[in-house]
Amino acid sequence: MLTTHSVRNILILVVAALLASWSLVGVAATNDSLPTADPESVGMSAERLARIDGLTRRYVNEGKLAGVVTLVARHGKVVYFDAVGTANLDTHTPMAEDTLFRIYSMSKPITAVAAMMLYEEGAFQLSDPISKFLPKLADLEVLNDDGGRSPARPITMQQLLTHTTGFSYGFDPNDPVDQLYNEEQLLEARDLDDFIERLGKMPLKFQPGSQWHYSVAVDVTGAVIERISGQPFDVFLRERLFEPLGMTDTFFAVPEAKRHRFGTNHGWNHERASLEVLPVPTYPNYTDTTFFSGGGGLVSTARDYAVFLEMLRNGGRLDDVRILSPKTVELMTMNHLPALVSASGSGKQPALTGGRTGSGFGLGFAVVTDVAASQVIGSLGEYSWGGAAGTIFWVDPVEDLIVVSMIQLMGSPWPLRNELKVLTYQALSELNGH
Repeated sequence: MLTTHSVRNILILVVAALLASWSLVGVAATNDSLPTADPESVGMSAERLARIDGLTRRYVNEGKLAGVVTLVARHGKVVYFDAVGTANLDTHTPMAEDTLFRIYSMSKPITAVAAMMLYEEGAFQLSDPISKFLPKLADLEVLNDDGGRSPARPITMQQLLTHTTGFSYGFDPNDPVDQLYNEEQLLEARDLDDFIERLGKMPLKFQPGSQWHYSVAVDVTGAVIERISGQPFDVFLRERLFEPLGMTDTFFAVPEAKRHRFGTNHGWNHERASLEVLPVPTYPNYTDTTFFSGGGGLVSTARDYAVFLEMLRNGGRLDDVRILSPKTVELMTMNHLPALVSASGSGKQPALTGGRTGSGFGLGFAVVTDVAASQVIGSLGEYSWGGAAGTIFWVDPVEDLIVVSMIQLMGSPWPLRNELKVLTYQALSELNGH
């Protein structure tokens, strides 16, 4: 039987434990990190935001998409969150706000943030050669036009984070470097160590720093993070980023208990003019994952990703959790491409930025440098990226907006991003600061 004294001691211990947990650095963000608000209270029109419904439902009703989840937030408050259509065409599971999506290259900004956390700790400088952390990449060569090879200049961390390394992706069957990537089955490596071992045998497409070319550079960044931190990349992300931010639905391998929320992936059959369910690929398969691809391996939800973006919009902080300094976020979201570097010939870019003028590139993000040249409504300094299955996001620091749109359609032929941008910005009734 507990005495009054015993109960008092137990309560003291419980309170002490709670106080200790609250004082921990990196305590998880609260569940109301993205509260909802009436659109009018943040200078947006509910009536005009409803036009997004017409867009997404038209795509689904016409059979062009299986389903869509769209989230719009302004001033840190969600004003639009809608799920339309079907998540799984095999089981006919309806799309839901917590449906899990293959975000593919939207993994890249997450990896870039993880790297810059280490940058803030003094673990590297942007001018450091990557061979400082990955010695197997110390003696790379460039493939010349005549088929010969010449020594490559050292690749820097800044080049790694801006896709100016000379690495490629293996998407072009007519390109000799891409052919070698496919022969080596680079993206089917066992783990990041095996990946770096294979990559070290591959020539570069060009001298580092001379061009912009979409590549496996972000997977290399994941390997750098492993070497610097001494932790497996997935553990680093979970402990240092996902758990502190409360991102409980973002991972490389989908837990068995959550697989019912993981939908099918699709392609567009141009001959039949219809969607088709794609088979499970060798990479990534999202079960028993050992190759943690920072460039394309993560699964997430619209809300989880919006929490990540809200942290960035808020200068690297979410509630009481500080991930990055505002100055670091500023550095990441400015244009790092010098005028001589071309953003053309970029391989299989997400449709979101493919060949678009008016954009530069920061440390992990495309950055709008000329709104008029981009030929779509937006703001100077807006930063964004997308994934191969059509997932897209953008953050607008001028209008204090974040937008996430999740679909699962490889190589989407639809202009969904531009249409969604128009319908988001036309719903603004007040400009920020006016």
